[in-house]
Amino acid sequence: MESNAMNKRIAAIHDLSGFGKCSLTIILPILSACGLEACPLPTAFLSSHTGGLPGFTHRDLTSDLLPAARQWSELKLRFDGIYSGFLGSLEQISKVSEIFDLLSGRDTLIFVDPCMADNGKLYQTYSSDMARGTQLLCHKADFILPNLTEACFLLNEPYRPERYRTREAAARLAQDLAARFQCGVVLTGIGFSPEQTGAACLAGPGDEPAFAFSQKVARHYHGTGDLFASVFVAAKMKGLEIGRCAQIAADFVSDTIARTVRDGTDERYGVNFEQGIPDLISRFQKEALL
Repeated sequence: MESNAMNKRIAAIHDLSGFGKCSLTIILPILSACGLEACPLPTAFLSSHTGGLPGFTHRDLTSDLLPAARQWSELKLRFDGIYSGFLGSLEQISKVSEIFDLLSGRDTLIFVDPCMADNGKLYQTYSSDMARGTQLLCHKADFILPNLTEACFLLNEPYRPERYRTREAAARLAQDLAARFQCGVVLTGIGFSPEQTGAACLAGPGDEPAFAFSQKVARHYHGTGDLFASVFVAAKMKGLEIGRCAQIAADFVSDTIARTVRDGTDERYGVNFEQGIPDLISRFQKEALL
């Protein structure tokens, strides 16, 4: 069975939170709006995300991952892309590695968002063994999207953010990642002034770096990393060069945060991205991606 002739097909391996606008509740509408056939492979179901929303429920779906992927393989579905994000255990990491092998073909692009750390520390639920497992996933990726903390863990380097406050230093870190994992890199969360945030990008080892920046807003909303990564993945799946992909993603996130601030939305509830989807579609059309 072939991939849809009109839409490229991508498997999205992430958790599903019923409330809070993160992971699959952002990823699926963004990928679909950008003209991709998005096939979710949920790693867990939560009633809400875990950031400041008490009383959430959680159901682990680790045991369902490989059976679902095997059915897709038996149906001879062709996946043009596979995109993974936060994984909740070493067992999940191992199974996702198997799924990469099971579902990927010669031309499949694998995107790994190594969601495991921020602000110099691993997440509370993440162990050093899981961090090493994430390194192995990154070795199978065509593109990785770490933040600065995750980049340091992937390279087994100490976290010293003051070392990466110039374009040259950020580019070197991205180049080290590209060389280590032999893949494209989008290093997020960098900025060279208090007013900006963005990403350093490399299409692959030895390539020239590109940078994408947007205005920084002093707010913390859940799901903005998923929003950036989803727009980037969609644009890259459509064949756009890496710097343009990152700039479109950065612009969309910046506009979405600004709208959410204007609306006065509780930071715990995520960003109001839905109203911006028509603008995102127009941007993709302008870039001849739709």
